[in-house]
Amino acid sequence: MAELCPLAEELSCSICLEPFKGPVTTPCGHNFCGACLDETWAVQGAPYLCPHCRTGFPARPQLRKNTVLCAVVEQFLQAEQARPALADDGWTPPTRAAAPSAAGQVACDHCLQAAAAKTCLVCMASFCQEHLRPHLDSPAFQDHPLQPPVRDLMRRKCARHNRLRDYFCPEHSECICHVCVVDHKTCSPAPLNEASTDLENKLRQKLTVMYGQINGASRALEDVRARQQEVQEAAHRKVDQLRQEYLEIKALIDASEASSTRKIKEEEKRVTSKFDNIYQIILKKKSEIQTLKEEVELALTKGDEFEFLEKATKLQGITTKPVFVPKVELNHELIKEVCQSTSDLKNELKRCLRQPQEKKPEELTIPGDAGGHCGPHTPKTHRPVKKPLKEEKKPRKPASAALNKPVTFGSSEHLVNLKPTVQEGAAKAPPVPPTSASVTTKVLENFLTKSRPELLEYVVKVVLDYNTAHNKVALSENYTVASVADTSLNYRPHPQRFTYCSQVLGLHCYKKGIHYWEVELQKNNFCGVGICYGSMERQGPESRLGRNSASWCVEWFNTKISAWHNNVEKTLPSTKSTRVGVLLNCDHGFVIFFAAADKVHLLYKYKVDFAEAVYPAFWLFSTGATLSICSSK
Repeated sequence: MAELCPLAEELSCSICLEPFKGPVTTPCGHNFCGACLDETWAVQGAPYLCPHCRTGFPARPQLRKNTVLCAVVEQFLQAEQARPALADDGWTPPTRAAAPSAAGQVACDHCLQAAAAKTCLVCMASFCQEHLRPHLDSPAFQDHPLQPPVRDLMRRKCARHNRLRDYFCPEHSECICHVCVVDHKTCSPAPLNEASTDLENKLRQKLTVMYGQINGASRALEDVRARQQEVQEAAHRKVDQLRQEYLEIKALIDASEASSTRKIKEEEKRVTSKFDNIYQIILKKKSEIQTLKEEVELALTKGDEFEFLEKATKLQGITTKPVFVPKVELNHELIKEVCQSTSDLKNELKRCLRQPQEKKPEELTIPGDAGGHCGPHTPKTHRPVKKPLKEEKKPRKPASAALNKPVTFGSSEHLVNLKPTVQEGAAKAPPVPPTSASVTTKVLENFLTKSRPELLEYVVKVVLDYNTAHNKVALSENYTVASVADTSLNYRPHPQRFTYCSQVLGLHCYKKGIHYWEVELQKNNFCGVGICYGSMERQGPESRLGRNSASWCVEWFNTKISAWHNNVEKTLPSTKSTRVGVLLNCDHGFVIFFAAADKVHLLYKYKVDFAEAVYPAFWLFSTGATLSICSSK
């Protein structure tokens, strides 16, 4: 039966990871459970994307049940049921213990002291050897059948006919007496020993199947961890490769900046040198005129006419000219060319950075993703990649070679060499353009001034994820209402389920865009509303919402309202509002909690550079506490 293991993966739905139930086939050729695909598309809306290959359909396809695949799944499940009783590792079901011996354990119903020797099925009593004599000696008791002592005689009596129940009715799952057989003649009753043997065989077979399923789940868990490790290693290699690419890009930009700066500095030096020469010439001319002026003043003081005329005639022949400053300025054409080249390079970088963002991601897709609205948690919906990731090996020019090559900023050769480097690095891992703190602050302030109708323009439909709900959290009304149950609901185990805190997450995550939802609180004395990363712990005290670095929330604890993140509490003023609005802006990195009524009032806000996709998160504690996701209409 080992050959059925690969087939099990092919016959499993990539959304629920279970064998197909009512399978349907999309136009792109992929198969899913009909109910799983209906739920995914109902939440996703148009355009309808295939959860496996991301092919989009403007109109919702009309899908029909794949009867052939359904028959194959049924045959596969039957083959699974027919596996041999002996497990691969030699495990065998436990053997049923033999019934305890009746001798020495049943007391005489007459004297209540001695051990019973026989049980009379007419008298419905057990007798010791002494009190059994009337049944053995008196003819009046000859038609009383005797049998070995029967334990718990009163429990084994038929309440209707006061007879021993020695038959079992499989239809009604109860033991009956021989008189009741008439009423159960259509039920095929069987003696107790036959019925016990038959049920024992069935339970042993069921136990064997369950043991095989547990082994299969263990192997699947190991396989998931192994594939997760492969993905992490491949991602780390890509990150290192991208880091090297960006180092080369930065080196090219730094070289270009140095070249442009050098050109402007050389032009500045050329012009300042000219000004220095002009300054020296003017300074020398000023000195000569100053000397001539002093000589003229000295000649005017001469008393001797002969000496005056001789000196004045000489001075009169010396001519002076006014100072002239030649026009000297920077080469504006050169500076304009350098600035234009810088602007062109910046625009080219922006265009290259926008291209991978506009392109749909092709690797590590999550079913149900549409426009920043990603699907359910990865362990639930991500179909493991069958082929190992292969790292592309392309010859790459060393950074030193790129730096040694002379670069002319703004030249056509430089732009041609730079563009492929930027595009290649961006295509491998689309970087998100950094958002400045000032822009984030302005956007945040803008949202704080918006009215509730303006916030409702960003409203999204939030559905609670059954696979994350704690065993004390009851979900109802199409998974939009969560409440605290009185007893444990014993949900089936799931790696994403909370086991310590009574919490539940939303079904879909958000990694880009602006999203808003509202939650109505009932008996809001012990509850919380927030967001968290999908990687947040599910076990232990650190899984509590707001008590770790992967979650942010506003919490009601009795009459106290607090904001929590990374186990740091911020006490908030009380409010009478029972509705909480959550605005998540993934693009600019902040989340705002509002007290929502006709008007909205700020409860608290966090600025966060989200490192991964976030999920709506909810915490409930006291019995009767209820959270209701408000309708998006």
